[in-house]
This record gives sequence, structure tokens and C-alpha cells, in this order.
Amino acid sequence: MHANQQETPPYQANSYYMACMRIGSKSDSLRREGQTWICSSGLASDVTIDIGDISFYLHKFPLISRSGLLEKLIGEFTSEDGSSCIVRLDEVPGGSKAFELVAKFCYGMKLEINPSNVVSLRCAGEYLEMTEEYGEGNLIAQTEAFFSEVFSSWTDSMQALVTCEEVLEQAEEAHVVSRCINSLAIKACSDPSLFGWPVSGQSKNSKEKSLWNGISSGSKSQITTADDWWYEDVSSLSFSLYKRLIKAVEARGMKPERVSGSIMFYARTNIPLLNKQAEKDTTKQGSEASTALLSEVDQGNLLEDIVNLLPTQKGVTPTKFLLRLLKTAMNLHCNPPCLENLEKRVGVQLDQATLVDLLIPNTGFALETLYDIDCVQRIADHFMKMQLGVSGTSSPITAEDGVQLINASESIASMTLVAELIDSYLAEVAPDVNVKAPKFQALAAVIPDYARPRYDAFYHAVDIYLKAHPWLTESEREQICRLMNCQKLSLEASTHAAQNERLPLRMVVQVLFFEQLRLRTQISGWFFLSDNLDSSQNRDQDEIVDQDRALVVAGDVRNRVSELEKEYQTMKKEIQKMTKTKKKWSIFSKMFARPKPRAQLIQPKSGLTKVQQSSLLKTQELENTKFTDLDGTNQN
Repeated sequence: MHANQQETPPYQANSYYMACMRIGSKSDSLRREGQTWICSSGLASDVTIDIGDISFYLHKFPLISRSGLLEKLIGEFTSEDGSSCIVRLDEVPGGSKAFELVAKFCYGMKLEINPSNVVSLRCAGEYLEMTEEYGEGNLIAQTEAFFSEVFSSWTDSMQALVTCEEVLEQAEEAHVVSRCINSLAIKACSDPSLFGWPVSGQSKNSKEKSLWNGISSGSKSQITTADDWWYEDVSSLSFSLYKRLIKAVEARGMKPERVSGSIMFYARTNIPLLNKQAEKDTTKQGSEASTALLSEVDQGNLLEDIVNLLPTQKGVTPTKFLLRLLKTAMNLHCNPPCLENLEKRVGVQLDQATLVDLLIPNTGFALETLYDIDCVQRIADHFMKMQLGVSGTSSPITAEDGVQLINASESIASMTLVAELIDSYLAEVAPDVNVKAPKFQALAAVIPDYARPRYDAFYHAVDIYLKAHPWLTESEREQICRLMNCQKLSLEASTHAAQNERLPLRMVVQVLFFEQLRLRTQISGWFFLSDNLDSSQNRDQDEIVDQDRALVVAGDVRNRVSELEKEYQTMKKEIQKMTKTKKKWSIFSKMFARPKPRAQLIQPKSGLTKVQQSSLLKTQELENTKFTDLDGTNQN
């Protein structure tokens, strides 16, 4: 009576057919009238099963012959007035819908078991005690046999897992959830094209490429399967089930990049505020309909859980996505540990960020500044701590071990990128009149001097800031400008700084001094090169052509020297203009006292080579000469 009657194969291994199992042979005589189900078998009903507001008018014998629980409940029922037996089953898994199928099974009516109802039937069978003790091929045995076919297919396994949500507690007790997750994890970690598993995006003619059991027929399919083929399917799961699936694929050795990709897809699908295009996207109405009703509190809680689920390896999750998560978390007012977690994750790979991503709007209650500068400073601080931890020293250049030198070199390259990023960020926030000088200075000070090969970008940011804050005192301007290394300014930046009225006077003088020092060094270098070229007349005949070219270069050098001398004279005239008033003359006198004699020159630091010591002494001599020029005591 209950033997399988399969008109089609029980399992179809493609994305257009679900596995199904047909049992029973009798015609369906169960009909619904309003809120009641009646079995029209010709016999009067002698038992009523009430589930919620739905009533089933059935017969005792078919029920007690299959269910241990119903046998017990019906046997215990007593009626003084001789009325029919009434049993309430409000807690049956799957409710009245599942019990309808159970009743058909008990009567031997035709019934189709598929991935959409097998879980509720399995749980209902467990609840009603429909074991082999009450008949061979009972409901538990039938559903368990069908599970082996369900777990052979990705689509059927997903469908079964989704339906577990309705009867989660009973499905856990029957170990259905764990088996569904294990089945999905195995398939997600494998190449589906090798086994014919159905994946999203297959063409309709793909079913011709596989046999009914999923084994390839040998003909080559034109379908290419990407690593993200399973992302969309699992994004419809509740987070509790999704988290268990992610843990399962991680335990099976899935690459962190694929895990992170799935989590990012899940976050975009289920947190509308995370995706700017969520409201305009009409292609995924089915997956987003349930999330559109999520409150901000629920979205915030989900985001916190997603952050904790992300892989911790550096570079696995894109910095752009992490910063988007951080901005959304701020808007949703997530808890401080979540925000701190995201800031640290971004800090670890700040060298991969862009300026646009780093512009985090200020969402605090006291909206002093347009952008959240404090957050960026915390991120930058964490980056520097990580980099110094990698290099093992406050200055990566001093590392001696070979491996440390490689790490130090990579660390400096990363810090240089971050220095450029922070300088660009400072230029972006500089026009904000609400940015206080200490806050601007603190962020700029995060970057060490050796991480900035050039200070042009930082000078540009400082210039913008001083222009937008004309009320700053001379002391505040000097505090900001102290972070600038004038020796690392380009010629163009130095020329601009020397004529910049917004800079403090001390800063202008420093720029002029170092520019004159660099000018003299260049002149000496050009003359040295020219002398070497003039003394190379006794070479072999084969080098005559090279000598002619060198002489041409020497001519260009002399022209360059002439240009540099003109620039030097221009700088001297600028200095003379600044010394016209008594006040400015007094400042110059205090700043540039008579230079110390050679006997009092600072001794070279120990540990320098002879060449470095000699270079330092020459620099000090040029400095003394510069002071003399500024005083006007050595004018030609």
C-alpha cells in the first residue's frame, strides 16, 4: 500500500527539477470545507483532531495503526455522553499543513514528498512517534530514505535547510539542520562543475549535459562556474544558520577570500543601509523583501554579528568594504566594541585605502566638524603601531637582519602610501573652519618624518589650513609648521613658501636658509662634474664621441649654474626687503646671532663614517656663511 510509485526518477540533478518521491496508491478523499478537513470514505468520523482553528474529522484505526502518540491519546480519551473522540495537537511541527500530509499518509492516499515538505514531515513523524514499530515503511523511515537523495543536490539541500526555519527546534533534535549544513559545506568547498551540481546562472540546455544522477554525460558544457556561485543562495538564510554554514566551510579549508566574499554579499543583501543602490535595485525583490522591514536596531545587531564573522587575515576583506561597514555602523549607532573592531581592521590595511573611502561623515551629536577626524586619527595610530611592530624598531631603516630589512622596506613603502593618504586627507579637511589647530596638528604628527620623502603635499595642506583660519596666532602657526621638514620641500614648494605671507616669519627664514644651502651644494656639484669632464683628454680614441657629448653636458651645466646664481641673488633681495623695518631687523638679530667660531662647531656624532663627518662639517661652514650673508657683513 505504501510502496513507492515513481513515474519519474526520484532525483533530478539540475536546477529545474526538484527531487520528489511519490508514495501511496489510494485516491485523495480528504477535502476541505472552510476550517475543517473531512475524509469522505463513506464511514462516519469517530475522532476529531484540532490544530489551532483547523479541525480534521477522521477515523481512529488508520491513525492509531501508524502513530504511537495518537494511539496513546485516543486510548486515554473518555466521554460520558458518548460523543466522538477529540484530540488537540497544537504543538505538532508544521501545524495543520504538515498534519494534512500525515493524515493522507496514514490513509495510504497518494502523497508526494519533496524538499519543501520533507523536513516538516520528518519532524511531525518524530513528534507523532511514527516509527517502524507501528508499521513497516512508516513516515520516519520514508523521509529518512528521501533525505539521502535531497543531500545529493545543492538546490534541494538549500530548500530543505530553508524550511528548517519553520520547525527549527524539532529539526535540530532530528539532526536535520546539521546534515543540511554539512551537505552544503561539502558542495561549496568543491568544484560543482565536476559533479554536475546545479548552480545559479545555468542555461536551460544545461540539463542535457548531465544524466539523471548528476554524472556528466561526457559532452563538454559551455558553462563556467565562478567561486561565488553559491553566494546568492545562502544569502536568504537566517544569520544563525548562515553563521553555522560559514563555520562549516572554514573548517573544511575554504580560502578566506571566498569566505569573505560570501559574507560581504550577505551583508549587502540583508542590510539595506549598507548598499546605496538598495532602494533602486529591482532585480532582487525576492531576497530583499524580507529585509526591507528590518528596523535600524535589527540592522545594527546584524551588522555587529557580521563584523565578528569576517575573517581576520590582512587583505582578505577589501578596505573599501570595511570603511563602508564602519560608516554604516556609525549611522546605526552600533556598540563601541564593533566600531573599535572595524577601526582596527581598517588600520591594519590602511595603505590600501583611498581618500574618498576615508572621508567618514561626522555622526556625533556635537557636529563640530564635517568629517570624523578623530576616527581617522585612531585608524592611523593603529596602522603605525602595527608597522612599528612589524619592523621591530622606531625607525625601520636601522634593522640589521636580512629578513628584518625586507620587512622594514615593505613597512616603509606602506607608511609612505599612508603618509600621502593622510596629507591628502589633511588638505581635504583643512578648509573646515571648525577644525581646531590641535586636532589638525595631532593627525599630522601621526606620520613620522622618515615616512614622508617629500613634504610638498603636507605644505599644501598647511597652506590651505592657514588660509581658512586667518585668526590663528603666530604661536599656533609655528606649532603647525614645526611638523614640516623644509629640507624635503621641492624647489617649487620652497619658492612658494618663501613668498607665502601666511607662514610664520621663522618658517620663511628656514625655507630660505635651506634653499640657499641646497643651491650652494648644487653649484659645487656642477663645478665638480665640469672639472672632471675637462680633465678627461687622454682617453683612448674609441671614447672621443663620448667626450664630445660630455663637453655638451658641461656647457649645459655652466648654464644651469648661471641660472642658480640668478635665483640666489633674487633670494637675497627678498631677505633685504624683510629687513627694512626696525621690528623685522630686531627679529633677525635675535634669530641669527654671530656664528660660533670653528673651534666651537658641534662635533660630528659618533658612529658616522668619515665621509659623513666631512659632509656635516662642510654643511656647518655653509651655515656660518649664510648667517654672515643675512647680517650683511660679507656682501660682495
